[in-house]
Amino acid sequence: MRIVILGAGQVGASVAESLVSENNDITIVDSDQSRLSYLQDRLDLRTVSGNAAYPSVLASAGLEDADLLIAVTQSDQTNLVACKVAHSVFNVPARIARLRARDFLDSERLLSAENFAVDYALCPEQVITEYIARLVDFPEALQVLNFGDGRVVVVGLRAYAGGLLVGSPIKAMRDHLPPEIDGRIAAIYRRDGAITPTGETIIEDGDEVFLLAADEHIRAVMRELRRSVAPVRRVMIAGGGNIGQRVAQALEGKCEVKLIEVDRQRAEFVAMSLKSVLVLHGDATDEELLQQEAIDEMDLFLALTNDDEDNIMAASLAKKMGSKRVVALINRRAYADLVQGGPIDIAISPAQVSIGTLLTYVRHGDVAQVHSLRRGAAEALEIVAHGDSKTSKVVGRRIGELPIIQGSFIAAVVRDLERGQDTAFLGLTRKKQAGRVLIAHKDVVIQTGDHVIVFCLDKKVVKEVERLFAVGFHFF
Repeated sequence: MRIVILGAGQVGASVAESLVSENNDITIVDSDQSRLSYLQDRLDLRTVSGNAAYPSVLASAGLEDADLLIAVTQSDQTNLVACKVAHSVFNVPARIARLRARDFLDSERLLSAENFAVDYALCPEQVITEYIARLVDFPEALQVLNFGDGRVVVVGLRAYAGGLLVGSPIKAMRDHLPPEIDGRIAAIYRRDGAITPTGETIIEDGDEVFLLAADEHIRAVMRELRRSVAPVRRVMIAGGGNIGQRVAQALEGKCEVKLIEVDRQRAEFVAMSLKSVLVLHGDATDEELLQQEAIDEMDLFLALTNDDEDNIMAASLAKKMGSKRVVALINRRAYADLVQGGPIDIAISPAQVSIGTLLTYVRHGDVAQVHSLRRGAAEALEIVAHGDSKTSKVVGRRIGELPIIQGSFIAAVVRDLERGQDTAFLGLTRKKQAGRVLIAHKDVVIQTGDHVIVFCLDKKVVKEVERLFAVGFHFF
């Protein structure tokens, strides 16, 4: 696939790195030549320096032959203009834009083909807000992922001595669970290496384990690895920028929230937008301020400023002063890998959290969801099976009969997804999904329309998985 990416910042660079590894033809455009040179030295891609909204620059990037435009510059206006030019001048089939302003995000008319022609609008701030809200709902988790419109939940946990399953083989989990509850250990990371779990695999103290189960069963399955902890009641947020403000709004009414913002004017603006959140003007790395605001009584401290170093310092200090759990937003992946598991419980990479949403629109076949695991080390795909036994390699076949792709495996199937009643989540209206969750066993037969959840512990096998689920020519 020929893809043109506009913007070589954290999101653009992460998308480029992921897509280049899958043998796509990538061109990246940015006005900062130093960023382009850095990427070109590391990745097999083409770069073009210039303003991403100019038709001449887009032409130099080869947009007339592109299959997809991904506009992720820091400017909403640049991204919108680029999508419009790509549609009306270069006839690019698909266009994605990163947008921050609600004025654009909330207007389907503005984004329609006759106006700015945006096929999909990505708002990283909202994606990260939802990600953090799920961590609040599962305070013992390192990562929480939803599939099948929430019918299947995957939770990443640190296994600790004393858990029912720690020191035992995975197959022993069946002995602890009631007959009506089923779950699966979908992935294990031990000393930064991935382990493909089997029934004989022994769970060790310190393992990072990804558990999968139906949403109504996930908490019972989680008790296999560690005791549940008290729910989050008190939260302190460092940073009142776009993400900090959105997270505060999402948690307002659910928790007692305090927000610290160093810029007085911004603090006043955020305070006006929030009803029950206490907004403080100050520095989140000020030990005296944290002590005055009872940091030792906080269930969760969220460092969400725009500065990696400030987030690391604030979160580390909050942990030292008694906050039960601390989370830091860290753009540089090397920093995130370094600090997580030390003074900081969870390091969130904004680019890696957002990239799954983008990859959903890039993958071949009917891919309903893509999630990155462990900041991009692996992926979990939700693929809709189509066709029949004549046109598909998977439909009508037992999972145990399917070709083995080393580094990947099917973890679950969601069947009979149907639209139900409206439900509210983070202020957004969503359709509640029916659907039956089948944990993947060798005798499960895949049917057309099934949402199949596939874990790829090695990202190099993603293309093979896509080809396995591809529908033959006669289906069309």
